[in-house]
Amino acid sequence: MTSPRGYLLLVLHAHLPFVRHPEHEEFLEENWLFEALDETYYPLLDMLDRLANDRIPFVVTMSMTPPLCEMLIDPLLRQRYRRRLDRMDGLLALESARTEGSDLEPVVAMYAARYAAIRTIADRWESPVAGFRHFQDQGLLEIVTCPGTHPVLPFCATDAGRRAHVRVAVQNYLKHFGRRPTGVWLPECAYAPGTEDILAEVGLDYFFLDTHGVLYAAPRPRRGVYAPVYCPNGIAAFARDAETSHQVWSAESGYPGDPDYREFYRDVGFDAEYDYVRPFLMRDGVRRNIGLKYHRVTGRVPLHRKSAYDPQAARVKAALHARDFVSKRQAQARRLEEAVGRPPLIVAPYDAELFGHWWFEGPLFIEALMRALAREPGEVRTITAPDYLAQFPKNQEVTPLRSSWGAGGYFDVWLNDRNDWIYRHLHKAEERMIELAHLLPAASGLPLRALNQAARELMLAQSSDWAFIMNAGTMVEYAEKRTRDHLHNFNGIYLQLKEDRLEPAWIRELEARNSIFQEMDYRVFS
Repeated sequence: MTSPRGYLLLVLHAHLPFVRHPEHEEFLEENWLFEALDETYYPLLDMLDRLANDRIPFVVTMSMTPPLCEMLIDPLLRQRYRRRLDRMDGLLALESARTEGSDLEPVVAMYAARYAAIRTIADRWESPVAGFRHFQDQGLLEIVTCPGTHPVLPFCATDAGRRAHVRVAVQNYLKHFGRRPTGVWLPECAYAPGTEDILAEVGLDYFFLDTHGVLYAAPRPRRGVYAPVYCPNGIAAFARDAETSHQVWSAESGYPGDPDYREFYRDVGFDAEYDYVRPFLMRDGVRRNIGLKYHRVTGRVPLHRKSAYDPQAARVKAALHARDFVSKRQAQARRLEEAVGRPPLIVAPYDAELFGHWWFEGPLFIEALMRALAREPGEVRTITAPDYLAQFPKNQEVTPLRSSWGAGGYFDVWLNDRNDWIYRHLHKAEERMIELAHLLPAASGLPLRALNQAARELMLAQSSDWAFIMNAGTMVEYAEKRTRDHLHNFNGIYLQLKEDRLEPAWIRELEARNSIFQEMDYRVFS
């Protein structure tokens, strides 16, 4: 097959913080995972299956972070998700009767079919991880890893701490996907010079950066962001294409704001009569989003004036937007081909939950996009980072710029007057963990379990999500509590190990509650 005019590298960054609370019968923040399963991960698996069955030539890249993978296979969370599906089935049966003959009837029918499909997909795979692994094994999906618990790596206190998160990433990926990863998504795309050396130590070949991380590299890249660059140690860096991101993300001109698409902020949990909806709320009885949203964006009107959602009109619009996206990528490739000197690479990374959760029609858009690209293979073709490097192994050597993909382009989101208090405590705990790893290099029995749990607690405290939430001003109390609790647990283990007075019951309790990374070996910090 001849080379196309250009290549599209679509990357979906799939991540959630590790939230699991066996000490409670139900827990609000666990809904983050359940909503993502409903709206993003199961619909994406369904989309991949349809494309594969129709033999559409395509490939997608996903970064699946270790915390997300650990939650997707967790028996307790899977059981609780099944309970959610049962509750949704009960509500939809009532809603079908309540809305019969109204303009909401087609929307309810769409949800009923959707949740029936979710059950079928959930029954097919042992876990969503198994589903995504299947499509990777089929060559249709490239899964890259992500360090540890998704920390801002430049904010770790030491190279040993950064190295520990990268080592855990490789171990966890091997557990879930049966092979070693070749690429990595740096959490928040946060890069500082020297990061590539740690990646090289574990055999990783490439990573992703935001636009300015490569555009302002030294020396400046001759091909801009439309070809990968090599760091001085040979690790490849792929940079986001700003034009492509703007077309989807922009609040003003991005696709998700179209009037025909589903309105995110209006939900039956608030629309229905309280006594009617009460059995489907959490035990505290507080009105919250349930997941059934019956209205469309409509326009800039108050929520109570939103029009009824039309699933078929939204599906048509998703196909039109996919065709528009393809047309713009084709024009972009033609415009760039001569300047780049070879088929340009357009890197389009997005948060996975944009597709389905925030933008309900997102998976339909991706499916229509893949089908549209397949109809014109000589124009723009999907590709993975390893395949592009195999075809075009000669690339410019540069030193990327310190950068992230957060607002402002650097690290302000995760380091400001709303969250800076956490770092002196995180840094001290990291130094203590390294101290323990050197002090007790060959632990066994209860001390071994305690050291492994100390490593888990530290890494959970270092998740970038807590600082992000504190900055955003939503769920701040929960984010602060998680940070403090994990630090308290870590420091308690540290003192008990130093004073040789470990409490077996407490260690056992922490192992059961904060059970991430069963393969943990605390020596990753040595």
